[in-house]
Amino acid sequence: MSDSSAIEWTDSTWNPVTGCSKVSPGCANCYAETLSLRFGWSKAPWTPANAAENVILHPERLLLPTRWRHPRRVFVNSMSDLFHELVPDPYIRQVFDVMAQCPQHEFQVLSKRPERMCAVHRLWTERHGILPNVWLGTSIENDRWVGRAGALRETPAAVRFISAEPLLGPLPSLDLTNIDWLIVGGESGVGHRPMEAGWVRDLRDRAVEAGVAFFFKQWGGRTPRVGGRELDGRTWDEYPVPLAKRDLVAV
Repeated sequence: MSDSSAIEWTDSTWNPVTGCSKVSPGCANCYAETLSLRFGWSKAPWTPANAAENVILHPERLLLPTRWRHPRRVFVNSMSDLFHELVPDPYIRQVFDVMAQCPQHEFQVLSKRPERMCAVHRLWTERHGILPNVWLGTSIENDRWVGRAGALRETPAAVRFISAEPLLGPLPSLDLTNIDWLIVGGESGVGHRPMEAGWVRDLRDRAVEAGVAFFFKQWGGRTPRVGGRELDGRTWDEYPVPLAKRDLVAV
């Protein structure tokens, strides 16, 4: 958690929860797990068996965004998953309450558990409505997990986005209907798995055709920046249409 972030598509990170457990192949080389084990924030690998030990709530961090005066994009739980099964519903509601108090910021919530995200957030929006400053997204690393996009589409949100990072295979079955933003990136670090240019171009072309904002984060490799960020001679840094210009339509 910090006032600034090296992640290209956000400005800051906010971690009212830390720790997680792995659910699919994209988690295999999780950077958050690596950092947590290296610095002693977690004592055990992020397996389901260790989740009770690793998933930690930090209520003392809840009000941090209220102290940030200047508007920024905020990645929520870069070191966890807000919708992990061990994060209680009332605590998730507290996180959304804080986001509601900070309309000057745009909050980016990314989960590999979109089914729970849909269920929990629907209950919150029934009472409070859709927050125009909250973006909800899910991670999809290969075609086996494209069903997560369906759960995301069922989730009331001002902006829905997909992070195809690390992209581990082509996504021929991915449906971009009612998706506002697509992030694509290769894996980096020790043991990184390669990403083929054809997979990226296919997603880029389909996003352009569908009118979905496209953000190419990195090619990946030994380090995040070793392969650069250009795709076919240009950098793709598109974002969704400003929320003030959008019509908010609940599902």
